[in-house]
Amino acid sequence: MISRSLRILVGGALLALASGAPAGEPRYSNKWRIEIDEGANNDGVLRFQVTPKGDAPTQVVVNVEEGRSENGVATDVAHAFEAALDQARYHVEKDDGEDVLVKKKDGPDFSIELLEDTVRGTNVDLERE
Repeated sequence: MISRSLRILVGGALLALASGAPAGEPRYSNKWRIEIDEGANNDGVLRFQVTPKGDAPTQVVVNVEEGRSENGVATDVAHAFEAALDQARYHVEKDDGEDVLVKKKDGPDFSIELLEDTVRGTNVDLERE
């Protein structure tokens, strides 16, 4: 069973409602799937945080343009992760057009969290694999 988190932005504060893990406790894996569903109805930002177990987090900011298809948004996400992450530690690839896989090559397991999502119409789902 895959544990999913619902993230809600309320008055500038990010609240996490998690099932299967205490709120605020990171979930680690050696591979993550970022599923993109539907295209973008506005210009917006997806801001992720990648945190290797026991190491400092890295922010990944994805700028999305209005009208991008779900495959286009996935491409934007893949490019942003490739640019932000150490390629010696992580492998990033697209899968099925609308999914992005982030896999560890070397180092500890890691967590991925979606910290900010201002893109209307596009749904982002994070799954540990």
